[in-house]
Amino acid sequence: MTKPSHGLSRRRFIQSTAALAAGLPALASGFALGDEKKVGANDRLGLGFIGVGKQNRGHLDHFLGQKEVQVLAVCDVDTTRRDNAKKAVESRYAEQVKSGAYKGCSDYNDFRELLQRKDIDAVVIATPDHWHAIPVIEACKAGKDIYCEKPLTLTIHEAKTLIDAVRNNKRVFQTGSQQRSEGTFRQACELVRSGRIGKIKAVYVNVGSPSKPCDLPEEKMEPGLDWDRWLGPAPKRGYNSVLSPRGVHDHYPNWRNYREYSGGMMTDWGAHHFDIAQWGLGMDESGPVEIIPPEDPKAERGLRYIYANGIEVVHAEEYEPGKKVRGVAFIGTDGKIFVDRGFLASDPGEIIKTPLGEKDVHLFKSPGHQRNWLDCIRSRERPLCDVEIGARSVTVCHLGNLAYWNHKKLKWDPSKWQFVNDAEADKWLDRERRDPWQLPKL
Repeated sequence: MTKPSHGLSRRRFIQSTAALAAGLPALASGFALGDEKKVGANDRLGLGFIGVGKQNRGHLDHFLGQKEVQVLAVCDVDTTRRDNAKKAVESRYAEQVKSGAYKGCSDYNDFRELLQRKDIDAVVIATPDHWHAIPVIEACKAGKDIYCEKPLTLTIHEAKTLIDAVRNNKRVFQTGSQQRSEGTFRQACELVRSGRIGKIKAVYVNVGSPSKPCDLPEEKMEPGLDWDRWLGPAPKRGYNSVLSPRGVHDHYPNWRNYREYSGGMMTDWGAHHFDIAQWGLGMDESGPVEIIPPEDPKAERGLRYIYANGIEVVHAEEYEPGKKVRGVAFIGTDGKIFVDRGFLASDPGEIIKTPLGEKDVHLFKSPGHQRNWLDCIRSRERPLCDVEIGARSVTVCHLGNLAYWNHKKLKWDPSKWQFVNDAEADKWLDRERRDPWQLPKL
Protein backbone atom coordinates (compact mmCIF):
# COMPACT_ATOMS: atom_id res chain seq x y z
CA MET A 1 0.00 0.00 0.00
CA THR A 2 1.24 3.48 -0.83
CA LYS A 3 2.29 5.47 2.23
CA PRO A 4 0.54 8.76 3.04
CA SER A 5 2.38 11.77 1.70
CA HIS A 6 3.93 14.36 4.02
CA GLY A 7 1.28 16.42 5.82
CA LEU A 8 -1.52 13.94 5.09
CA SER A 9 -3.00 12.49 8.28
CA ARG A 10 -3.70 8.76 8.58
CA ARG A 11 -7.43 9.49 8.88
CA ARG A 12 -7.42 11.68 5.77
CA PHE A 13 -5.40 9.03 3.91
CA ILE A 14 -7.93 6.36 4.83
CA GLN A 15 -10.81 8.64 3.85
CA SER A 16 -9.12 9.47 0.54
CA THR A 17 -8.43 5.83 -0.23
CA ALA A 18 -12.03 4.92 0.57
CA ALA A 19 -13.27 7.75 -1.62
CA LEU A 20 -11.16 6.60 -4.55
CA ALA A 21 -12.36 3.02 -4.10
CA ALA A 22 -15.93 4.29 -4.16
CA GLY A 23 -15.33 6.27 -7.33
CA LEU A 24 -15.16 9.67 -5.61
CA PRO A 25 -12.24 12.10 -6.10
CA ALA A 26 -9.61 12.20 -3.37
CA LEU A 27 -9.93 14.77 -0.61
CA ALA A 28 -7.59 17.74 -0.74
CA SER A 29 -4.94 17.84 1.97
CA GLY A 30 -3.89 20.73 4.16
CA PHE A 31 -7.03 22.87 4.45
CA ALA A 32 -8.14 21.86 7.92
CA LEU A 33 -4.58 22.54 9.01
CA GLY A 34 -4.87 26.17 7.93
CA ASP A 35 -2.83 25.94 4.72
CA GLU A 36 -3.58 29.11 2.74
CA LYS A 37 -2.46 27.73 -0.63
CA LYS A 38 -5.09 27.74 -3.35
CA VAL A 39 -6.96 24.48 -3.92
CA GLY A 40 -6.51 22.55 -7.12
CA ALA A 41 -9.46 22.30 -9.48
CA ASN A 42 -9.74 18.53 -8.98
CA ASP A 43 -9.41 18.51 -5.19
CA ARG A 44 -12.41 17.57 -3.09
CA LEU A 45 -13.18 19.49 0.10
CA GLY A 46 -14.35 17.66 3.22
CA LEU A 47 -17.53 19.20 4.69
CA GLY A 48 -19.23 18.85 8.05
CA PHE A 49 -22.74 20.06 8.96
CA ILE A 50 -23.58 21.40 12.42
CA GLY A 51 -27.32 21.49 13.07
CA VAL A 52 -29.31 19.55 10.47
CA GLY A 53 -32.84 20.91 10.83
CA LYS A 54 -34.88 22.19 7.90
CA GLN A 55 -32.52 25.00 6.89
CA ASN A 56 -29.35 22.96 6.87
CA ARG A 57 -31.08 20.04 5.17
CA GLY A 58 -31.57 22.39 2.25
CA HIS A 59 -27.85 23.23 2.29
CA LEU A 60 -26.99 19.56 2.67
CA ASP A 61 -29.00 18.61 -0.41
CA HIS A 62 -27.29 21.39 -2.37
CA PHE A 63 -23.74 20.46 -1.40
CA LEU A 64 -24.34 16.77 -2.02
CA GLY A 65 -24.80 17.77 -5.64
CA GLN A 66 -21.41 19.54 -5.84
CA LYS A 67 -18.68 17.30 -7.25
CA GLU A 68 -15.82 19.15 -5.57
CA VAL A 69 -17.05 18.52 -2.01
CA GLN A 70 -17.58 15.40 0.06
CA VAL A 71 -19.85 15.46 3.11
CA LEU A 72 -18.02 13.55 5.83
CA ALA A 73 -20.04 14.22 8.96
CA VAL A 74 -23.26 15.62 10.39
CA CYS A 75 -24.00 16.84 13.91
CA ASP A 76 -27.26 17.49 15.73
CA VAL A 77 -28.52 17.17 19.30
CA ASP A 78 -31.68 15.50 17.98
CA THR A 79 -31.20 11.82 17.14
CA THR A 80 -33.98 11.72 14.56
CA ARG A 81 -32.64 14.67 12.56
CA ARG A 82 -29.08 13.43 12.88
CA ASP A 83 -29.89 9.90 11.69
CA ASN A 84 -32.00 11.21 8.84
CA ALA A 85 -29.21 13.48 7.59
CA LYS A 86 -26.63 10.68 7.79
CA LYS A 87 -28.93 8.43 5.80
CA ALA A 88 -29.46 11.15 3.19
CA VAL A 89 -25.71 11.53 2.69
CA GLU A 90 -24.99 7.84 2.39
CA SER A 91 -27.96 7.21 0.12
CA ARG A 92 -26.88 9.98 -2.26
CA TYR A 93 -23.27 8.78 -2.45
CA ALA A 94 -24.37 5.16 -2.79
CA GLU A 95 -26.01 6.10 -6.09
CA GLN A 96 -22.57 7.05 -7.43
CA VAL A 97 -20.74 3.76 -6.77
CA LYS A 98 -20.98 0.41 -8.52
CA SER A 99 -21.73 -1.54 -5.36
CA GLY A 100 -24.72 0.68 -4.56
CA ALA A 101 -23.54 0.94 -0.95
CA TYR A 102 -21.69 3.71 0.88
CA LYS A 103 -20.85 4.10 4.58
CA GLY A 104 -18.66 7.17 4.85
CA CYS A 105 -20.66 9.72 6.87
CA SER A 106 -20.10 10.00 10.61
CA ASP A 107 -22.64 11.50 12.98
CA TYR A 108 -22.10 13.43 16.20
CA ASN A 109 -24.08 14.83 19.11
CA ASP A 110 -21.21 17.17 20.12
CA PHE A 111 -20.00 19.59 17.44
CA ARG A 112 -16.56 19.72 19.07
CA GLU A 113 -15.89 16.11 18.09
CA LEU A 114 -16.71 16.95 14.47
CA LEU A 115 -14.35 19.94 14.56
CA GLN A 116 -11.47 17.79 15.81
CA ARG A 117 -11.37 15.87 12.54
CA LYS A 118 -8.44 16.88 10.36
CA ASP A 119 -10.16 15.67 7.18
CA ILE A 120 -12.96 18.22 7.50
CA ASP A 121 -11.97 21.44 5.79
CA ALA A 122 -15.14 23.49 6.20
CA VAL A 123 -18.41 23.47 8.11
CA VAL A 124 -21.95 24.66 7.45
CA ILE A 125 -23.65 25.88 10.65
CA ALA A 126 -27.43 26.25 10.90
CA THR A 127 -28.21 25.95 14.59
CA PRO A 128 -30.60 28.25 16.50
CA ASP A 129 -29.20 31.78 16.85
CA HIS A 130 -28.04 31.35 20.46
CA TRP A 131 -25.85 28.48 19.23
CA HIS A 132 -23.98 30.33 16.45
CA ALA A 133 -21.11 32.12 18.18
CA ILE A 134 -19.49 29.26 20.09
CA PRO A 135 -19.29 26.77 17.18
CA VAL A 136 -18.07 29.52 14.83
CA ILE A 137 -15.23 30.51 17.16
CA GLU A 138 -14.26 26.89 17.75
CA ALA A 139 -14.38 26.21 14.00
CA CYS A 140 -12.08 29.19 13.36
CA LYS A 141 -9.61 27.94 15.95
CA ALA A 142 -9.74 24.48 14.37
CA GLY A 143 -8.82 25.95 10.99
CA LYS A 144 -12.15 25.36 9.25
CA ASP A 145 -13.77 27.65 6.72
CA ILE A 146 -17.36 28.46 7.60
CA TYR A 147 -20.80 29.06 6.13
CA CYS A 148 -23.06 30.20 8.98
CA GLU A 149 -26.72 31.03 8.77
CA LYS A 150 -28.23 34.39 9.61
CA PRO A 151 -29.04 36.10 11.94
CA LEU A 152 -25.35 35.78 12.65
CA THR A 153 -25.39 36.23 16.44
CA LEU A 154 -27.56 36.67 19.51
CA THR A 155 -25.69 39.75 20.82
CA ILE A 156 -23.64 42.67 19.54
CA HIS A 157 -20.58 41.52 21.49
CA GLU A 158 -20.77 38.17 19.73
CA ALA A 159 -20.95 39.93 16.36
CA LYS A 160 -17.70 41.82 16.96
CA THR A 161 -16.05 38.73 18.44
CA LEU A 162 -16.82 36.66 15.34
CA ILE A 163 -15.12 39.25 13.13
CA ASP A 164 -12.01 38.99 15.31
CA ALA A 165 -12.11 35.18 15.32
CA VAL A 166 -12.38 34.94 11.53
CA ARG A 167 -9.70 37.55 10.89
CA ASN A 168 -7.26 36.19 13.50
CA ASN A 169 -7.50 32.69 12.01
CA LYS A 170 -7.64 33.78 8.34
CA ARG A 171 -10.85 31.87 7.62
CA VAL A 172 -13.18 32.16 4.63
CA PHE A 173 -16.60 32.98 6.07
CA GLN A 174 -19.94 33.35 4.32
CA THR A 175 -23.02 34.64 6.17
CA GLY A 176 -26.23 33.02 4.92
CA SER A 177 -27.91 36.31 3.93
CA GLN A 178 -28.50 34.94 0.45
CA GLN A 179 -30.47 37.93 -0.84
CA ARG A 180 -27.12 39.47 -1.80
CA SER A 181 -26.80 36.67 -4.35
CA GLU A 182 -30.22 37.42 -5.89
CA GLY A 183 -30.33 39.65 -8.96
CA THR A 184 -33.23 41.88 -7.93
CA PHE A 185 -31.52 43.02 -4.74
CA ARG A 186 -28.19 43.58 -6.44
CA GLN A 187 -29.85 45.61 -9.21
CA ALA A 188 -31.78 47.73 -6.70
CA CYS A 189 -28.62 48.55 -4.76
CA GLU A 190 -26.68 49.32 -7.95
CA LEU A 191 -29.36 51.77 -9.06
CA VAL A 192 -29.54 53.44 -5.66
CA ARG A 193 -25.77 53.75 -5.35
CA SER A 194 -25.53 55.04 -8.92
CA GLY A 195 -27.77 57.98 -8.00
CA ARG A 196 -30.78 56.96 -10.08
CA ILE A 197 -33.23 58.18 -7.42
CA GLY A 198 -31.17 61.27 -6.57
CA LYS A 199 -30.12 61.98 -3.03
CA ILE A 200 -31.44 59.34 -0.64
CA LYS A 201 -33.80 60.75 1.97
CA ALA A 202 -34.98 57.58 3.73
CA VAL A 203 -35.14 53.81 3.53
CA TYR A 204 -38.15 51.90 4.82
CA VAL A 205 -37.81 48.28 5.94
CA ASN A 206 -40.86 46.16 6.60
CA VAL A 207 -40.10 43.23 8.89
CA GLY A 208 -41.88 41.83 11.93
CA SER A 209 -41.60 42.43 15.65
CA PRO A 210 -38.91 42.02 18.32
CA SER A 211 -38.79 38.81 20.33
CA LYS A 212 -40.28 38.39 23.79
CA PRO A 213 -39.28 36.47 26.92
CA CYS A 214 -40.04 32.76 26.64
CA ASP A 215 -43.25 31.83 28.47
CA LEU A 216 -43.90 28.37 27.00
CA PRO A 217 -45.14 25.64 29.36
CA GLU A 218 -43.08 22.52 29.95
CA GLU A 219 -44.06 19.44 27.91
CA LYS A 220 -43.08 15.79 27.87
CA MET A 221 -39.55 15.41 26.54
CA GLU A 222 -39.04 14.47 22.91
CA PRO A 223 -37.38 11.02 22.69
CA GLY A 224 -33.84 11.17 21.38
CA LEU A 225 -33.29 14.89 22.03
CA ASP A 226 -30.38 16.13 24.15
CA TRP A 227 -32.38 19.02 25.58
CA ASP A 228 -29.69 20.34 27.90
CA ARG A 229 -27.29 20.62 24.96
CA TRP A 230 -30.02 22.24 22.80
CA LEU A 231 -30.31 24.94 25.47
CA GLY A 232 -26.53 25.26 25.76
CA PRO A 233 -25.67 28.81 26.87
CA ALA A 234 -29.37 29.77 27.22
CA PRO A 235 -31.09 29.71 30.63
CA LYS A 236 -32.26 26.35 31.96
CA ARG A 237 -35.95 25.65 31.27
CA GLY A 238 -38.31 22.78 30.53
CA TYR A 239 -38.75 21.33 27.04
CA ASN A 240 -41.45 22.62 24.69
CA SER A 241 -42.03 21.30 21.16
CA VAL A 242 -42.42 24.84 19.78
CA LEU A 243 -38.69 25.32 20.33
CA SER A 244 -37.58 21.96 18.92
CA PRO A 245 -40.40 20.19 17.04
CA ARG A 246 -40.61 16.42 17.06
CA GLY A 247 -39.63 14.64 13.88
CA VAL A 248 -37.76 15.68 10.76
CA HIS A 249 -40.57 17.07 8.65
CA ASP A 250 -42.62 18.84 11.31
CA HIS A 251 -43.34 22.58 11.26
CA TYR A 252 -40.53 25.10 11.45
CA PRO A 253 -39.46 25.76 15.04
CA ASN A 254 -40.56 29.06 16.57
CA TRP A 255 -37.62 29.68 18.87
CA ARG A 256 -37.16 32.88 16.81
CA ASN A 257 -40.02 34.48 18.75
CA TYR A 258 -38.24 34.19 22.11
CA ARG A 259 -35.54 36.49 23.42
CA GLU A 260 -33.46 33.75 25.02
CA TYR A 261 -32.73 32.25 21.59
CA SER A 262 -33.30 34.95 18.98
CA GLY A 263 -34.34 38.53 18.27
CA GLY A 264 -37.70 37.78 16.68
CA MET A 265 -38.53 38.91 13.17
CA MET A 266 -36.36 41.98 13.76
CA THR A 267 -33.31 39.74 13.47
CA ASP A 268 -34.78 36.89 11.39
CA TRP A 269 -36.12 38.87 8.41
CA GLY A 270 -34.21 41.94 9.54
CA ALA A 271 -30.94 40.13 8.81
CA HIS A 272 -32.19 39.98 5.22
CA HIS A 273 -33.84 43.35 4.66
CA PHE A 274 -31.78 45.62 6.94
CA ASP A 275 -28.82 43.94 5.27
CA ILE A 276 -30.08 45.19 1.89
CA ALA A 277 -30.58 48.67 3.35
CA GLN A 278 -26.96 48.63 4.52
CA TRP A 279 -25.81 47.43 1.09
CA GLY A 280 -27.80 50.08 -0.77
CA LEU A 281 -26.41 52.80 1.49
CA GLY A 282 -22.82 51.57 1.13
CA MET A 283 -22.60 51.00 4.88
CA ASP A 284 -21.16 47.49 4.99
CA GLU A 285 -18.36 48.62 7.29
CA SER A 286 -20.43 50.96 9.44
CA GLY A 287 -23.97 51.49 10.71
CA PRO A 288 -26.36 54.00 12.28
CA VAL A 289 -25.25 56.52 14.89
CA GLU A 290 -28.62 57.06 16.57
CA ILE A 291 -31.59 54.79 17.20
CA ILE A 292 -34.92 56.38 18.13
CA PRO A 293 -37.82 54.20 19.32
CA PRO A 294 -41.45 55.21 18.71
CA GLU A 295 -43.14 57.34 21.38
CA ASP A 296 -45.56 54.56 22.30
CA PRO A 297 -43.59 52.08 24.46
CA LYS A 298 -45.89 49.26 23.31
CA ALA A 299 -45.40 49.98 19.59
CA GLU A 300 -43.60 47.36 17.51
CA ARG A 301 -43.11 49.57 14.44
CA GLY A 302 -41.91 53.11 13.89
CA LEU A 303 -38.32 52.88 15.12
CA ARG A 304 -35.87 55.13 13.26
CA TYR A 305 -32.15 54.65 12.62
CA ILE A 306 -30.18 57.83 11.86
CA TYR A 307 -26.92 57.54 9.92
CA ALA A 308 -24.05 60.03 10.12
CA ASN A 309 -24.97 61.48 6.71
CA GLY A 310 -28.50 62.24 7.93
CA ILE A 311 -30.28 59.38 6.10
CA GLU A 312 -33.02 57.65 8.07
CA VAL A 313 -33.78 53.94 7.92
CA VAL A 314 -37.28 53.37 9.26
CA HIS A 315 -38.79 50.14 10.55
CA ALA A 316 -42.32 50.53 9.22
CA GLU A 317 -45.11 48.88 7.23
CA GLU A 318 -45.82 52.00 5.14
CA TYR A 319 -43.49 54.50 3.47
CA GLU A 320 -46.41 56.90 3.01
CA PRO A 321 -49.93 56.78 4.45
CA GLY A 322 -51.78 53.98 2.69
CA LYS A 323 -48.68 52.81 0.74
CA LYS A 324 -47.29 49.58 2.13
CA VAL A 325 -43.62 48.69 2.01
CA ARG A 326 -42.92 45.45 0.20
CA GLY A 327 -39.54 44.39 1.55
CA VAL A 328 -37.34 47.48 1.27
CA ALA A 329 -38.22 50.92 -0.11
CA PHE A 330 -35.48 53.41 -1.02
CA ILE A 331 -36.85 56.98 -1.16
CA GLY A 332 -34.83 59.64 -2.98
CA THR A 333 -35.25 63.21 -4.16
CA ASP A 334 -35.79 62.03 -7.77
CA GLY A 335 -37.66 58.77 -7.32
CA LYS A 336 -38.24 55.56 -5.39
CA ILE A 337 -37.04 51.96 -5.70
CA PHE A 338 -38.87 49.02 -4.14
CA VAL A 339 -37.37 45.55 -3.82
CA ASP A 340 -38.38 42.21 -2.34
CA ARG A 341 -37.85 38.58 -3.27
CA GLY A 342 -38.84 38.20 -6.90
CA PHE A 343 -39.97 41.83 -7.03
CA LEU A 344 -38.36 45.05 -8.27
CA ALA A 345 -40.23 48.28 -9.06
CA SER A 346 -39.57 51.99 -9.26
CA ASP A 347 -41.37 55.30 -9.37
CA PRO A 348 -41.07 56.53 -12.04
CA GLY A 349 -40.94 53.19 -13.81
CA GLU A 350 -38.19 54.23 -16.22
CA ILE A 351 -35.62 54.07 -13.41
CA ILE A 352 -35.34 50.27 -13.44
CA LYS A 353 -35.78 50.05 -17.23
CA THR A 354 -32.72 52.14 -18.04
CA PRO A 355 -29.56 49.98 -18.13
CA LEU A 356 -26.57 50.85 -16.00
CA GLY A 357 -23.80 52.74 -17.75
CA GLU A 358 -20.10 52.03 -17.69
CA LYS A 359 -19.51 54.70 -15.03
CA ASP A 360 -22.37 53.53 -12.80
CA VAL A 361 -21.87 51.36 -9.72
CA HIS A 362 -21.58 47.67 -10.63
CA LEU A 363 -21.71 45.31 -7.64
CA PHE A 364 -20.37 41.76 -7.63
CA LYS A 365 -22.63 39.38 -9.54
CA SER A 366 -22.83 36.26 -7.44
CA PRO A 367 -22.82 32.82 -9.07
CA GLY A 368 -24.95 31.64 -6.13
CA HIS A 369 -24.42 32.03 -2.39
CA GLN A 370 -23.03 28.56 -1.70
CA ARG A 371 -21.04 28.58 -4.96
CA ASN A 372 -19.48 31.93 -4.06
CA TRP A 373 -18.34 30.43 -0.74
CA LEU A 374 -16.78 27.39 -2.44
CA ASP A 375 -15.05 29.59 -4.99
CA CYS A 376 -13.59 31.74 -2.21
CA ILE A 377 -12.36 28.71 -0.27
CA ARG A 378 -10.25 27.98 -3.34
CA SER A 379 -9.11 31.57 -3.96
CA ARG A 380 -8.89 32.59 -0.25
CA GLU A 381 -10.77 35.79 -1.09
CA ARG A 382 -13.62 37.17 1.01
CA PRO A 383 -17.11 36.05 -0.04
CA LEU A 384 -19.96 38.36 -0.96
CA CYS A 385 -21.42 38.24 2.56
CA ASP A 386 -18.23 38.11 4.62
CA VAL A 387 -18.34 37.91 8.41
CA GLU A 388 -18.17 41.70 8.92
CA ILE A 389 -21.13 42.26 6.62
CA GLY A 390 -23.18 39.71 8.56
CA ALA A 391 -22.01 41.15 11.87
CA ARG A 392 -22.80 44.76 10.90
CA SER A 393 -26.25 43.87 9.57
CA VAL A 394 -27.29 41.85 12.60
CA THR A 395 -25.99 44.64 14.83
CA VAL A 396 -28.46 47.02 13.19
CA CYS A 397 -31.19 44.55 14.15
CA HIS A 398 -29.88 44.18 17.71
CA LEU A 399 -29.71 47.95 18.17
CA GLY A 400 -33.34 48.20 17.14
CA ASN A 401 -34.39 45.48 19.56
CA LEU A 402 -32.51 47.12 22.43
CA ALA A 403 -34.24 50.43 21.74
CA TYR A 404 -37.65 48.73 21.56
CA TRP A 405 -37.15 46.56 24.65
CA ASN A 406 -35.82 49.38 26.82
CA HIS A 407 -37.78 52.20 25.15
CA LYS A 408 -34.67 54.31 25.08
CA LYS A 409 -33.01 56.56 22.52
CA LEU A 410 -29.51 55.25 21.85
CA LYS A 411 -26.39 56.82 20.38
CA TRP A 412 -24.02 54.34 18.75
CA ASP A 413 -20.41 54.53 17.62
CA PRO A 414 -20.06 51.96 14.81
CA SER A 415 -16.28 52.36 14.65
CA LYS A 416 -15.79 51.58 18.35
CA TRP A 417 -18.65 49.05 18.61
CA GLN A 418 -20.03 50.73 21.72
CA PHE A 419 -22.65 53.21 22.83
CA VAL A 420 -21.74 56.85 23.24
CA ASN A 421 -21.37 57.92 26.89
CA ASP A 422 -23.95 55.36 28.04
CA ALA A 423 -22.65 52.87 30.59
CA GLU A 424 -26.13 51.43 31.10
CA ALA A 425 -26.58 50.61 27.42
CA ASP A 426 -23.06 49.15 27.18
CA LYS A 427 -24.24 46.43 29.59
CA TRP A 428 -26.69 45.31 26.91
CA LEU A 429 -23.94 44.50 24.42
CA ASP A 430 -23.81 40.93 25.68
CA ARG A 431 -25.67 38.47 27.93
CA GLU A 432 -24.81 35.99 30.63
CA ARG A 433 -24.26 32.43 29.44
CA ARG A 434 -25.01 29.24 31.29
CA ASP A 435 -21.92 27.25 32.26
CA PRO A 436 -20.01 25.58 30.80
CA TRP A 437 -20.96 27.33 27.53
CA GLN A 438 -18.95 30.53 27.71
CA LEU A 439 -17.43 32.15 24.62
CA PRO A 440 -14.07 30.49 23.85
CA LYS A 441 -10.95 32.62 24.14
CA LEU A 442 -9.63 33.76 20.77
